[in-house]
Amino acid sequence: MTQPQTDNAYSVDVLMQQARQLAANYRRATGKTLAGVSGELSTYDAIRLLHLAPAPDQIGYEAVGTEQSGDLQGEKIQIKGRTIFSDSKNAHRIGQLKMEQSWDSVVLVLLDDDYEPFEIYEIDRATLTDNVIDKQSKKAKKGAMTVARFKKIATLAWSNEWLSEEEEAI
Repeated sequence: MTQPQTDNAYSVDVLMQQARQLAANYRRATGKTLAGVSGELSTYDAIRLLHLAPAPDQIGYEAVGTEQSGDLQGEKIQIKGRTIFSDSKNAHRIGQLKMEQSWDSVVLVLLDDDYEPFEIYEIDRATLTDNVIDKQSKKAKKGAMTVARFKKIATLAWSNEWLSEEEEAI
């Protein structure tokens, strides 16, 4: 039996697509999510869609901006992800931000019910710090930030709607 090759980009793309399908089917069948899948897919999608490079040692950030990354070039980027399920009534929160680590910006990848990315938001450290640090105690506020709050203070860096507009222009 031939073993699948996993050492080229195409194989990783195929595996990530299979992970999306598995996670979506599992949630539909059980009502539960597979732990860790959203985070891995979000990191993969941010690197691919924003033209980032994986961080060499992942200490406080997951990626580094490249020449093709535009304004993110050379920046150390912390990547967060959140799957927004259409049937969820809860306020969505992002994971705890690593404020004590060395990074320049945070990107938040939003995934849909099929674990496909639909928006990516970016915020620089200074803006985020102004909105996360308690001014009186000078310490990070307890708890995670909501997705709505993050979107309000961040910049839209990528949208799947832009893909549709590009296709129409062709």
